Amino acid sequence: MTTTDTATTFTLRPATPDDCAALVRLITALAEYEKLTHLVQTTPEALATMLFGPRPYCEAVLAEVDGRAVGFALFFHNFSTFLCKPGLYLEDLFVEPEYRGLGIGKALLIHLARLAQERDCGRFEWSVLDWNAPSIAFYEAMGADVLPEWRICRATGDALSKLAAATMPASLAAQA
Repeated sequence: MTTTDTATTFTLRPATPDDCAALVRLITALAEYEKLTHLVQTTPEALATMLFGPRPYCEAVLAEVDGRAVGFALFFHNFSTFLCKPGLYLEDLFVEPEYRGLGIGKALLIHLARLAQERDCGRFEWSVLDWNAPSIAFYEAMGADVLPEWRICRATGDALSKLAAATMPASLAAQA
């Protein structure tokens, strides 16, 4: 997909294994924007395995200007038990600051919404940091509902290890 702004033409395309270094550069830039660089462990090699390995866990779309990656969307499928349909979950969307306002973010969202419909997804979801007012306003302008009654629950690192090592309830253990 190619889109022309008044002065800038950009292209959207699925990522390939050769794009992993550019994706890591953009992921790192996103982490800088979100003040979360201390959490980044991504390498091009690890990302290539997650995107293109024997069991791909996610997909990515790149936005390019003059052959240079300036934005991306990384996403994967989830599932709605209520709708009994797959969903599309947008993990990250980022456009480099100097390319914002050209419609790249909007084009990435539209592209993924169309992909969700093509794949018969019941919904298209993502999260946004509560302090990120520009993104919240952008998503609402695109027609998304920000759901204040939902909270993200997460277990990582030691908390995940502790949860996985927890003792099963006796009633379940007796069935094993």
